[in-house]
Amino acid sequence: MGKPTLLVLAAGMASRYGSLKQVDGFGPHGESIIDYSIYDAIQAGFGKVVFIIRQEFEEVMRAKFDEKLAGKIEVDYAFQDFDLTKFGVNRVIERTKPWGTAHAVMSAKDKINEPFCVINADDFYGADAFQKMATFLNEDVTDSNMSLMGFEVGNTMSDHGYVSRGVCEVSAEGNMNSVTERTNIYYKGEGADRKIVFNENDVEYDLDPKSRVSMNFWGFTPKVFEVCLDLFPAFVEANAENPKAEFFIPSIPDYMVKNGMADFKVIPTSSKWFGVTYPEDKPIVQESISNLIAEGAYPAKLF
Repeated sequence: MGKPTLLVLAAGMASRYGSLKQVDGFGPHGESIIDYSIYDAIQAGFGKVVFIIRQEFEEVMRAKFDEKLAGKIEVDYAFQDFDLTKFGVNRVIERTKPWGTAHAVMSAKDKINEPFCVINADDFYGADAFQKMATFLNEDVTDSNMSLMGFEVGNTMSDHGYVSRGVCEVSAEGNMNSVTERTNIYYKGEGADRKIVFNENDVEYDLDPKSRVSMNFWGFTPKVFEVCLDLFPAFVEANAENPKAEFFIPSIPDYMVKNGMADFKVIPTSSKWFGVTYPEDKPIVQESISNLIAEGAYPAKLF
């Protein structure tokens, strides 16, 4: 088995952030959050990184990453677009953006033949998470035994608006029983009365701060491409008239678990997650990175 691959979801529109945050600078030498993820992945023993991007971003991404990563890790690119024929759907459906994160993963099906993990470009996961995922992908992963990193939702919030999280139900054995994508999680109230809620169909529900959530840090084998390809055509047909429908990654492990196809180990990590959803999040991320550098967790200049 070869070294695992890192699949980076970097095709998002960044509509709430207001710019192409995938390459925005957060470190002292203009390092992006992706740079820190790739640095951690290299240290953990990953052999390749594949970026999922919109094709119009290719020149920007290559200028940002190709030269500085040469000789350190293999780099490749896959494009998320509106061509459904690649996935067995012979029709054209007008949309303003592609079909979501699982659709993005499918876009890399011809680039990856080894165990791999999926991450978001704009989330900082920390070295411990990459080390533990690499160990799992090297030692434990099979087509029937995959994984995800489980974070406490209370450690993944933004003070500046809503976030989307895959909320997990975890078994006594530490496996995922189910994962449900919640796209509207936010703080409500102030001070001692502040709590975490999510909104579904205009109804608010409380969410325990210690609830385990997926931050789209999954450990897969290429078997997941087959499952996506099986499920995607029916999803498209069911949602052809819904321009906001998205084929989310958590729906795939959820389907596999409920149909006895695979277990998903929820891997605990001591890494602290932080990310950028809104412009107001940027100084917080910059400060967090500065603190990690001061502690010796990262060199001041990564590459």
